Amino acid sequence: MLGSALQLRPRTIHRTMEAWSRQYGPMFRVRLGTREAVVLADAQAIGAVLRDRPDGFRRPGVTAEVTRELGGLPGLTLAEDDDWRRQRRMVMQAFAPGFVKAYLPRLAQVGVRLVARWRQAAMAGQPIPLSADLKRYAVDVVAGLAFGADVDTVNAGTSDLQDHIDTVLAGVARRSLAPLPYWRWLPLPAERRLAASVTALQGAIDGFVASGRMALAADPALRARPANLLQALIAAADEPGSGLGDAEVAGNVATMLIAGEDTTASALAWTAWLLARHPAALCRARDEVRATVPDLARITPAQADALDYVEACALEAMRLKPPAPFIPLQALRERTVLGVTLPPGTLLWCVLRHASVDAALLACAAEFRPERWLPGGDATTPAARQAILPFGAGARACPGRYLALLEMKVALAALLGHFELDSVTAAGGAEPAEVLGFVMAPAPLKMTLRPRVPGAGDLSAA
Repeated sequence: MLGSALQLRPRTIHRTMEAWSRQYGPMFRVRLGTREAVVLADAQAIGAVLRDRPDGFRRPGVTAEVTRELGGLPGLTLAEDDDWRRQRRMVMQAFAPGFVKAYLPRLAQVGVRLVARWRQAAMAGQPIPLSADLKRYAVDVVAGLAFGADVDTVNAGTSDLQDHIDTVLAGVARRSLAPLPYWRWLPLPAERRLAASVTALQGAIDGFVASGRMALAADPALRARPANLLQALIAAADEPGSGLGDAEVAGNVATMLIAGEDTTASALAWTAWLLARHPAALCRARDEVRATVPDLARITPAQADALDYVEACALEAMRLKPPAPFIPLQALRERTVLGVTLPPGTLLWCVLRHASVDAALLACAAEFRPERWLPGGDATTPAARQAILPFGAGARACPGRYLALLEMKVALAALLGHFELDSVTAAGGAEPAEVLGFVMAPAPLKMTLRPRVPGAGDLSAA
């Protein structure tokens, strides 16, 4: 009756699927309670499946069902069919690199606040709660860049908005992986807290959208040169023939809030941990930041673009520790994958990290080597590009990938440009466990820093 459900734990299900892929091969079937799924770990086949969206595959119906039950409005990530096509142009316009670069001063402001917070702890010799601080950073970036709101959780330590986002993230992950919809019959305290946070978050989103419309009404010139992503979304939705309204705008605001916090914070936490364990890479990234970004508060798009090695560190961290180690999909029509015919409705579990850590694809694939992402590196070959998919692939690849990399560059410039990184550790000094929630994050990390002494240690040779 339970199938393999007793062998799986929601927090580590990704590791189990990866282990089974090594044991049973690139394609096999697993039963989880009343559900059956086909697990796929072949990089070429996964790439073909991802490029077959939105016509051949979609997100599993259970994800949309959980969202609807919570009263959510699906944004681009969860929208399907014609709804997705209508929203795609609006969202892609808002996330265009030119628009994102215009938000860089606001992003730098949040980075400067992070420096001030960490300097205070470093001067006092206190360990820094890295995981928590990076979540605060991500919330402030999303609120500032996306909505023009200055919530300043970096200095406040927390905010109601962040608390509600964390509760909703945990609830969506919990319900999406549950074998049975127990919450319909057993309203546990956690489910009551989830309902309250959903209501509060929806109220905040409605307020953001209303403020965005007021700003556009007061200054129509903002439609051509929006000051934040929300204004860009509204302007795109208001174009004749878009077929979109405030419901779709609100859905994508919710998507940015919820997806923008955990994914970036997780990727940054893993990057900092890996850099702390690899002194040569840390030294090279530090020198690049200090030579390229002399003043974080005035960082320019050209300076951010020039942080090639820092970007390579981020990409290498996401290869080894991807925020999304798998993608679940559902077949919309009969499809053939690796010679196997999948009927409509088949659940497909795509294991993304299987090929990207395979020694047949990359030299020393288990090691942290950012150089592999620089020109001529083995991560830049066509085969590697098709197998390593931190932002997905095809028409439904993550639209916020440029913003995510820019956020990571600013945070790493704040860290490496102003401090000496002594350590990043989990409890007890052990390697941090991979904890799957809304994304795959490390167990809580603590970081110790020393303030940078200007002019000291700025050269690799030193």
